[in-house]
Amino acid sequence: MAAVSSRAAAALPPGHPLLTATAAAPVVAAARGEAVDRVPVWFMRQAGRSLPEYRALRGDGDMLGACFTTEMITEITLQPVRRHGVDAAVLFSDIVVPLKAAGVPVTIVKGVGPVVADPVRDDAGVAAIGELGDISAISAAVSHLVAELGDIPVIGFAGAPFTLASYLIEGGPSREHARTKAMMWGRPELWDALLDRLARLCGQFLRAQVLAGASVVQVFDSWAGTLSRADYTSRVLPHSRTLLQSVADLGVPRIHFGVGTGELLTDMAVADCEVVGVDHRVSLSDAVGRIGPAHSVQGNLDPATFFAGGEVVRRHATRILAAGRAARGHVFNLGHGVLPQTDPDEITRLVDWLHDQPAPAAH
Repeated sequence: MAAVSSRAAAALPPGHPLLTATAAAPVVAAARGEAVDRVPVWFMRQAGRSLPEYRALRGDGDMLGACFTTEMITEITLQPVRRHGVDAAVLFSDIVVPLKAAGVPVTIVKGVGPVVADPVRDDAGVAAIGELGDISAISAAVSHLVAELGDIPVIGFAGAPFTLASYLIEGGPSREHARTKAMMWGRPELWDALLDRLARLCGQFLRAQVLAGASVVQVFDSWAGTLSRADYTSRVLPHSRTLLQSVADLGVPRIHFGVGTGELLTDMAVADCEVVGVDHRVSLSDAVGRIGPAHSVQGNLDPATFFAGGEVVRRHATRILAAGRAARGHVFNLGHGVLPQTDPDEITRLVDWLHDQPAPAAH
């Protein structure tokens, strides 16, 4: 087990889980490329709509309101850990939470996604994005979770600057990202100002989660796969690195994940992260080759596999485990989030099966 550096230990609050309870947790160890007794597993969107207990608790309530309610965050985050026995608890939140906390008029519309009342398309719009406001309810939830979970790590997360910028510029979800790319190409100074603002805002959000007790963080780039490699590396990646660097001094493992980013994996494997998340559109074997030996990998079961039955799930999972053994470390996950109609029992059965598989050989 590799302890956090003395610099990180000094930056973390006394008694932080990374210094005590979660220092040897399988997710943390795999992220750092250390030996593990099993491949750890958690699932993106595991705390959400596939669980009947989640639907009973949330009802038709406001999504963003729930994301600012300590009791709601705590209970929803714990639900999949209790039910599935996963190796980490991902904080119940949303990538637009820091925007809301900064005064941006954003709502989450059922069946649509994040909608921004006043899209950001000029200097005044960028200037109107405030500082990170009161997120004490979120920090309190992380603290409660740490006390409840013991040696099971809490994973904090934030949206990547490009994905948040797209929501802000388009005013909501977009398939073409036409206005977003137009700003990126046609007004590069405005573009850089916006993404720099978002990187620093989300960096404050990530730091708050870690200082409250999160042991791992993930930067989630939903729309990066819509970009060419040239645009991604020159116009987007520098800002993602700024965000990842925001917690570098804390020694927390960082996961860099994007959707549809098979062609970008080589570039996403920056020194500013320990793990590269892989979506299900690329084989994990190919991904490991592109990412290289300096990073662990996370992924990458297709979320739709659960609908094909347990035998198919295990067959696909076996292939993914085999591919993951070539990486420095492997955290089993989906290639995107759990689909709402997924049978929770299929998820539990997969977790139990994964925990029974032989440990990967040490590198």
